[in-house]
Amino acid sequence: MGTPQLPIDVDSETGIWRTDGLPMIYVPQHFFVNNHKAVEEALGAEEYQKILFPAGHKSAYFWCDQEAATHGLSGVAVFEHYLKRLSQRGWGLFSLSAIDVEAGTASVRLDHSAFVQQYGADAARSVCYMFDGWFAGAMEWVGDNLGQPMKVTCSENQCACNSDAHHCTFEVTPL
Repeated sequence: MGTPQLPIDVDSETGIWRTDGLPMIYVPQHFFVNNHKAVEEALGAEEYQKILFPAGHKSAYFWCDQEAATHGLSGVAVFEHYLKRLSQRGWGLFSLSAIDVEAGTASVRLDHSAFVQQYGADAARSVCYMFDGWFAGAMEWVGDNLGQPMKVTCSENQCACNSDAHHCTFEVTPL
């Protein structure tokens, strides 16, 4: 069924879970999304989105750098590996619909989003914005890795919670 198993190593002395050498935290989907919703309620979704973007960008860039070294990957293969690993971690099923490094653009499709599952398809708004910074950070890493530095942004332009569509889409574009 679907993607291969994600390698998880558990340190018997510390209890730390690692995948590809990076420490991980394993929590139920509802637990994470309920915390996400609580922060949205406290700050407002728009303000929370502004906070998440740079944090997600930084984390994705770091992850791409680490995974490239661990697996001997470069360029677009790292972005594709990133989407594979996100899919294996329960965020949903991600696929790269298009990428043009020279133009600084990419399109990502997300089926079965963890956020859509928890908010419900009738939330009547986009709820998967946490991924925006992630895809921008991954794209900037690819550009830097290929000697084509760029500054990009990303936005969810279709959410399964806010349309008749059954999937979400994200567009990476140059700043």
